[in-house]
Formats: sequence, structure tokens, C-alpha cells
Amino acid sequence: MKIGIVGLPNVGKSTMFNSITNAGAESANYPFCTIEPNVGIVPVPDERLKVLAEMYEPEKITHAVIEFVDIAGLVKGASKGEGLGNKFLSHIREVDSVLQVVRCFEDPNIVHVDGNINPIRDIETINFELILSDLDTIEKRMDKAKKNLKADKKYQAEVTLLEAIKKTLEEGKPARTIEHTAEEQELLKEVFLLTSKPIMYIANVSEDQLSSVATDENVNTVREYAEAHNSSCIPLCAKIEEELSALEGEEKKEFLEALGLNESGLDKVIKESYSLLGLMSFLTAGKPEVRAWTISKGTKAPDAAGKIHTDIQRGFIKAEVTAYEDLVREGGPNVAKEKGLVRSEGKDYIMEDGDVVLFKFNV
Repeated sequence: MKIGIVGLPNVGKSTMFNSITNAGAESANYPFCTIEPNVGIVPVPDERLKVLAEMYEPEKITHAVIEFVDIAGLVKGASKGEGLGNKFLSHIREVDSVLQVVRCFEDPNIVHVDGNINPIRDIETINFELILSDLDTIEKRMDKAKKNLKADKKYQAEVTLLEAIKKTLEEGKPARTIEHTAEEQELLKEVFLLTSKPIMYIANVSEDQLSSVATDENVNTVREYAEAHNSSCIPLCAKIEEELSALEGEEKKEFLEALGLNESGLDKVIKESYSLLGLMSFLTAGKPEVRAWTISKGTKAPDAAGKIHTDIQRGFIKAEVTAYEDLVREGGPNVAKEKGLVRSEGKDYIMEDGDVVLFKFNV
């Protein structure tokens, strides 16, 4: 799963990204990996792995991972080459969702690019640049499709679809507001529109604001905007997140408790991202390794097996499945099997979140 982080300059986006990369660097089981300067990989928090590790005593534990792509601070005109934004817009085309950091804090020492704090103006500035970039993409694609249409009528469906999207974008609406058929969704996979991706808003607050985010005017403005646009809003303090990312274990827990928090903002972002994208995890457990694997909701057993290895998918015979809750309640796989809680599922089985699976295959 890839998430692109966007935002105006000086909204706390870099601080947020620093907390993400530090969190990855602190992970012993899946160390932070720099693919390129603006990409960071961190483990997805999953307490179930710890429980299974105590049960199976594996040689290693491997979390599912999430990849964050940092997009340079966008400014007005980024889609036309202003500032550094245009340089990085291409990176976001390959992400699964967008995380927009919105400044909700006052700080005279950090100058706002537009002179004052106005969350909705900032959101719309970013969205406008993404829409302009998509319009450019659509127009280029449409020119190509219309040329192809002269030789082959099958391109009519693509031209019609692109024209509908162009009209929506010209109205100032993101592409995600349009409902598509399965065939149209397939066509759009090759277009990589920025505004077709699910978006989540991060209301970045100061440490002083943390205790009152439920009533904070700026945060509520972002929250209401997100709800009105079928999205979500997570308030957090990027500065605190950066400090938290340098801690682990009891020290981190004590810091969170001192702040009156149950979990870090980064953990909330990852969980909400899973929900936003319709994702879940299945688990594999044994002496060599306990591991979580990310799949989409509705994935069938052979396709889930393919996440591990294509040979397992190709030679799929069956999946021996135990619900995580059953496995933990019974204290281990042997008792669970004795009580008939280990099920044998075939090719049509739709995976459930927390399934602990052993795939049987033959190639």
C-alpha cells in the first residue's frame, strides 16, 4: 500500500514525513528502507503478530508494510511548473491514496505561504492543482484516443469516458466523485488520475491544541469539509509524532499516556488508510516466521496465496484456515484442530481479516 503525502509549504508535512521515516528506522522486524530520498516504508501496527509469536516462537516476525511517498510542498501553479511541486506530481500517480496535511496551528515563527491560517483555502489550493494536473493528463489521453478512434471504433467508450471526466474536472470537482462501471475502472487504471484516489486529511495542530481537538475551530472546519466530501480527517500534532517516533516500548507508552492518548497519530493514519482502501490482513504462522499479509476485502483464497508466491496460487489445492480469535482462545493450533476449528477451504473461499492460514499446493 502506497500513500502520497501532499500539502502546502510550512504546514508540517516534512515534520510528518520525518516521523514516518524515523518510525520505520526504529522497526527491528522491518527496518526502514529508503527507496529514494522521498519514500519511506514503515510496518503496519498489528498486535496479533506479537500474540502469535508467543504461541509459535518463530525465528522472525514480519509485519505488513505501508509506503509513504513525500511530495514536495505544492504551491499555486505547481501543475504548470511553479515551485518544486511539478517535479514530484508524477510520484503520486502510482500511490493508492492521498494524505493531505493541513495546517491548523498558529506560529508566528513559521510563516504561512499565504500569510494567514485558513484550512479550507489551503485544501482547495492543493485540490485545484491536482485537478489542473489531471486535466492536462486527460487532454493528452483524449487526443491519443481520438486518433485511435479513426481507425478502430472500440476507442469510442474511452473517448466518452474521458469527456465525462474532463467535464467534471472543469467544474472543479475531483474525478473520484464520478461512479464508474467495472469496464470503465479498467480503462482508468492506465490513466493514473490524481483526483481519482481516495483522500484523507490530516489536521496538523500544536501540542497545546491536542487536548481540545474535538472543539477546535480549525480542526472542525477540516473535519466538516472531509465529511462533506466523503472523506476522513485525523487531527494530530506532527511535532509530537516526530518525538514519538524516536521512542519505543514502555517509554513510548508512557509518553502517550502523559499526553492522554491511546495510540500515535501515525497508527491512526495507517488504520484509517486500511479502511479507506478496503484493505485487511491475513496471517501465516509457523516456526520459521509469523507474518501479516495485506489484501483487499473480498479476496479469494488462491489470490491471497499469490501474495506469498505465484507458485502457491498456481498450484493451489486448499487453504487450512483458523480464525485468529479461535486460535488464541484455544491456546494453539493443536487444540483448535481437535475442536474442529481448523477449516479446509477451497478456491471460492473469501478471506476474512485475521484468518490464520496454511496453504496447500502442488506444482
